[in-house]
This record gives sequence, structure tokens and C-alpha cells, in this order.
Amino acid sequence: MTDRQPKGIWRLTVRSDFAAAHALRNYCGKCENMHGHNFAVEAVVEGDRLTPDTELVLDFKVLKQELKGVLEMLDHKMLNEMPPFDVMNPSSENLSRFIYRHLAERLSGREDANGVRVHAVTVSEKAAQSATYMEL
Repeated sequence: MTDRQPKGIWRLTVRSDFAAAHALRNYCGKCENMHGHNFAVEAVVEGDRLTPDTELVLDFKVLKQELKGVLEMLDHKMLNEMPPFDVMNPSSENLSRFIYRHLAERLSGREDANGVRVHAVTVSEKAAQSATYMEL
């Protein structure tokens, strides 16, 4: 028996949404035409330590604010007309990677992020289907 405590992590999840239009290139079906969605987004971050004062991994308010900053780049846009989706297909898969990387960049620039890293981002066009992106 060892006296060492197992190392743990905490995962925090916030949800938000944005509205945008897109057309899926090379898709043989209706979705090849321009159409709109109210995209739902779930962002999960993780950390292995709590702040000494408030004992939080990260204030939910900070996480929601940073996710909102990323989603403002996409909200009420014609995605096919904005980089990188002017070249890359604006699929849920590519949107989840875009949001993941921009959120990770925003959090890495915050001193109060306490070493938190993005675990996964999920984007859904409808409640019954979603695409999740994470990096290993």
C-alpha cells in the first residue's frame, strides 16, 4: 500500500450556440445548397489543479466568455465566404476543430486559466447528431 494519492483531473463543460449558413461542397444531396442552422456547441476543458483562493479549475464565467468570443467569429455568417471555410468544407467536423483550436489559443493567453487545456469540442446541427473534435 502506498501513501500517494491518485492524480485526478476535473472536466468543466459549457454549452452555447450560434446561427450560420453553409453549403457542403461535393455533397450529393440537399445540403450542397446554401442552408442555415442553429449550431449547438459544447466545450469541455480539463485541469489538474484548483486555484488556491477559490478552489476552482477555471471560473465558468471565463470559459463562457472565451467560447463566446470564438463563436462571435461564426455567428450570423455565411461560413463558405470566410476563411478557412472559403477553402475547407464548413462541416460540423471542421467547425468543431476550428472552435477547439481558437478556444485553446484564447485560453493559453490567459494568466488566470490555471493550466487548463481544451479536452473536446462538439458541434451539432440537430440534437440527434454531432461531431466531436479532440487532440491527442
